[in-house]
Amino acid sequence: CPYLLAGMRGLRSLIVGLLSAFFSTAFVEQLPTITAQTSGSFIALPFDENFLFKCEAKGNPRPTYRWTKDGMDFDPHKDPRVIKEESSGTFMIPNTKGKVKYQGKYRCYASNKLGTAISEESEFIVPVVPKFPKEKTEPVVVTEGDSVVLECDPPQGTPPWQMYWMTNGNLRHIEQNERVSMGLNGNLYFSNTLVTDSHDDYCCFASFSRIRTIVQKPPMALRVKPIQKRKPNILVPSSHSTTYLKKGEELELECIAEGLPTPVVEWIKMLDSLPKRTQIKNYGKLLTIPNLTDQDEGKYMCKAKNDLGEAVHHFHVIVEEPPSWQEEPVKSQLAEIGSDIHIKCSAKGKPQPTITWKRNGQPLDGVLNPFHSHSYHAHLTEFVEQKDTAVYQCEASNKHGTLLVNTNVLVMSEYFTYLRREDPEGSLDGERYSLLKNGSLQIHKVEMEDMGQYKCLANNSEGTMSLTTELFIKDSTRIVKPPQDMKVKRGSIAELECQVECDPTLRRELEILWMKDGMNILSNFSEGYDGILQIVNVSHSDQGNYTCVVRTSLDQDTASAFITVLDVPDPPVQLKLTDLKDRSVRLQWVAASDHNSPITEFIIQYEENHWEPEKWKEILRVAGSQFSAPLTLYGHINYQFRVIAVNAIGRSRPSMPSERYKTPPCAPDRNPENIKIEGHLPHQMDISWEPLLPVEHNGPSLEYKLSYRLLGVEDSWKEQMVKRHSFVVRDTPTFVPYEVKIQAFNRHGWAPEPRVVTGYSGEDLPLAAPEDVSVEVLNCTMLRVSWSPVPQSTLRGHLGGYTVHWWQTQSLLTSKRIPSERQSLTISGNRSHTMVPGLKPFSEYSLTVNVFNRRGNGPSSSPISFTTPQGVPEQPPILRATNFQKDSITLVWAPPHETNGFLTGYLLQYQTGNETLGELKSVNISAPDTTQWVLRDLQEDNWYKFYLSACTQVGCGSAISEEGGTVSEACKCLSEALNTSKGFHLVEGLSPGTVYTVRLQASHRVDVPSIFEEVFKTRKGEKLENLAYLFSSSEHKLRYF
Repeated sequence: CPYLLAGMRGLRSLIVGLLSAFFSTAFVEQLPTITAQTSGSFIALPFDENFLFKCEAKGNPRPTYRWTKDGMDFDPHKDPRVIKEESSGTFMIPNTKGKVKYQGKYRCYASNKLGTAISEESEFIVPVVPKFPKEKTEPVVVTEGDSVVLECDPPQGTPPWQMYWMTNGNLRHIEQNERVSMGLNGNLYFSNTLVTDSHDDYCCFASFSRIRTIVQKPPMALRVKPIQKRKPNILVPSSHSTTYLKKGEELELECIAEGLPTPVVEWIKMLDSLPKRTQIKNYGKLLTIPNLTDQDEGKYMCKAKNDLGEAVHHFHVIVEEPPSWQEEPVKSQLAEIGSDIHIKCSAKGKPQPTITWKRNGQPLDGVLNPFHSHSYHAHLTEFVEQKDTAVYQCEASNKHGTLLVNTNVLVMSEYFTYLRREDPEGSLDGERYSLLKNGSLQIHKVEMEDMGQYKCLANNSEGTMSLTTELFIKDSTRIVKPPQDMKVKRGSIAELECQVECDPTLRRELEILWMKDGMNILSNFSEGYDGILQIVNVSHSDQGNYTCVVRTSLDQDTASAFITVLDVPDPPVQLKLTDLKDRSVRLQWVAASDHNSPITEFIIQYEENHWEPEKWKEILRVAGSQFSAPLTLYGHINYQFRVIAVNAIGRSRPSMPSERYKTPPCAPDRNPENIKIEGHLPHQMDISWEPLLPVEHNGPSLEYKLSYRLLGVEDSWKEQMVKRHSFVVRDTPTFVPYEVKIQAFNRHGWAPEPRVVTGYSGEDLPLAAPEDVSVEVLNCTMLRVSWSPVPQSTLRGHLGGYTVHWWQTQSLLTSKRIPSERQSLTISGNRSHTMVPGLKPFSEYSLTVNVFNRRGNGPSSSPISFTTPQGVPEQPPILRATNFQKDSITLVWAPPHETNGFLTGYLLQYQTGNETLGELKSVNISAPDTTQWVLRDLQEDNWYKFYLSACTQVGCGSAISEEGGTVSEACKCLSEALNTSKGFHLVEGLSPGTVYTVRLQASHRVDVPSIFEEVFKTRKGEKLENLAYLFSSSEHKLRYF
């Protein structure tokens, strides 16, 4: 049964049309309906016999046909060359020489007394053979490395067409690569040219496949002369690119760059990754994406790079779609005389389709009747009459196509109606219910309780009919999270959110649109759209008021927000110099736009064209509220100034420079600073200083007057004029203090009186060694050494510190002299003691101390000898457990390399180590020459951990550890002689969780010690254990127990 949708709850009234009229199967008269038609376009090719224009329709009375060509009447019956079909509107145009006059757009109209139906428009194209214009082109002469474009300019023809380039002499295709490629427009692009590109016969060919024609452009000459490298530049496209394509079409973006070496082209989708369907062709210059979707819309960037730099170009891709029905009008509608007729026609597309209404093929604007229409529905506002029976056409069109639907409207005689509810609460009594003249039921102030089924009973002279319909009440559409005012930086991303709630049943038809300053900028009909408007790479033009419009077929809601675009200021303007004086000037300027972020300060810079031309330096900063500043200047400088504005976003570009202003010369304002007095060699003094900056010279011929004399001696100053910024005073006494001053001078006078600094002449090696050297041995590896400082009179320079030297002379274990390297420790400053670490225990040492200055070391003190006491030994290097028996294990070890004293014996400790560690037991071995020990009275079938440390009279050193286990009473097994060609032997039949000893012995000598022996324990919980042993020998036997 039909369904009716009520508007939002709370509307004052709602009219529910319950129509009882219907199309009777016995009704004889019938409006015309198109059943077959020719649509689209077709081309008149030479090999076709004729060209068919089909138009067939049904209806009662039988329809008559008429045609229009390019909007004007066209009667096929009046043209004897046209072949007609008498039973329909179909006709054929023969393929004759005169077919050109038939070229145009055709439409068929099928009519009877009830109305007119129209066909879709079809286009007949008679192609003209395309030709290149005859022209003579001058040779193109370029320098090697230059880019060049050979233009094709193909003639207009019937698509599709294809272009290609060849050399005319040998008909060889031009090879295309990263450097040479043909654009989509047919032009041949050279990113850079080589001498080998020189040819006199470059030809462009255009192939038109549908008309089977190939045409050729006259040859062109290219001549290349040699040159150097050049950074990339984009040749194609030449300006900003916005591409509009239909959904489902193939996107082609072309980016051809020039440069030397040949640039490499990369493709990027801004704020996203390239779709997986993306194909990069033509050596990176062509990006294609087949079968476009909404998700492919956005900004794309191509980047061309070579060793000298890069160039980029941005493409804005907009995916559009042809019209499609959101709600297609009904094909037929029955109405009662005096009733209202509503025909709904809703289409979607991008751009939004334009809806056009016609009646019997004529625009409604030209029909004098009470029919009114707008974009979404048509309405007969007054009572319809029998004469309103007609075929009504709704046509939805945008630039990508057109949709057409014919609706047959049949008006019948009056009927009588009776309305009732179909639910238990079936009464329609009350003030909120009204029955209109046309049988419609009007419900005022709709409530949720009004939702349900309604039944209409209608009768007239034709008979009786009932209609049941259902009324739904929908929730209102509203914005629950409106966009907020925001401030964004230019070049960043702005996102405005518009979250919507609507009735779930209307979600599919929910439409979200965005407007800027009252103009449409974006619409989205996707069910998955998240309501966010994203503006990428925000520019100043994006500032404004944005409105989110959400609507359904029932209602709509709006919300607005303002985007303020922030940016660095524009550069100041109108720079002007005032109050011109010899050493100062006032600079004035006018602030430009601050781009919505207040200017916080101005930076004033200067440039002079003598010392460092074109290099700008900062001279002053002033507050953002200040628009002029006094500037203090140097003499003899030709200045120009510029100003930079600063706000919270950053710095503006510099302003245009002011006019130049040259100051007159004068004496220097100051003297050199950072004077250094050093003595790198005895009997001389090196003096250096930080020179004046070039702009501080204040005039030509700058020099420095160097004055010096001994400190504390009332003697005249010795003077020297110097142009450099250093001087060496020779034949000075060793390490004596001097007074020094330096004064600047130029052709226009002296700088102010300089200040005096003091320093020393060159140093020499110290004369004396430290005295009263003594040592205190703290332990076996460290001692404390002290001495008396060297007198200042013998130091002959700045004190650097002291150096302690020591070396081992013999070990007290052997009493042999030991040639040992000297070790040293440096102590900076005026200290008289230090600690000496890292000594060897039980050894004899010698030690000296010397002083040093910047020149070098003084003589060493007399050597003193001392000895270190015994220490504990090092860890033994090796400990092995062997000869595993059921109650004993033999331990074998090597003595420590360094005993650090007389070895007194060993401390052997052991404990069981099965699941947990057992009690630690000790054995003191007092014989120092012992290197093995048999531990007896051990527990059968147990695992042990052993710890061994060597001892002197001072104590025992660190221990080395080992593990091993006793074995159970078991039969010893001996294998057959092993096959050494295998290199391993597999032992089978072992018991789980059991300790075994494996020995490898020479097969003919069983009773001698084993070549190899190892103890292992099999894993628990397994029925059978295997063991593989690797070996290499001539002939062996493997024994295990």
